[in-house]
Amino acid sequence: MVVNTERVDIVVTERDVLVGDEVAVAKPDGPLAAVLLAAGIGAFALGLVTTLAEASSGFRDRLVLNAGVGPLSGKTVWATVIFVVAWAVLHAQLRHRDGLLRSATIAFVILTLLGLLGTFPIFFQAF
Repeated sequence: MVVNTERVDIVVTERDVLVGDEVAVAKPDGPLAAVLLAAGIGAFALGLVTTLAEASSGFRDRLVLNAGVGPLSGKTVWATVIFVVAWAVLHAQLRHRDGLLRSATIAFVILTLLGLLGTFPIFFQAF
């Protein structure tokens, strides 16, 4: 009986098989940073539009896209449009960049918290 004692190191990374001394090439984190920033911008836009709608009755009336839903329909539609546009623009600008994930995550958290604050009645009723 013959036993093969040769050791072969194979590393599998994202469906690519690397053999021996080959090194995997990391993908840039720009697209992930772009979607994080766009999500933060969309959340901030929702909070801003909510606060503006409560501060101005004329603005609130313009947000009514569906009478059964009221101004909430316009708030969510505009926040979604702003998110998608921000995502497209940021993705085009950041798709080949790397090293942005930490700052994008910090900006995402700050923008999301500010957007969340804008949706609380105790905040927007102050205006």
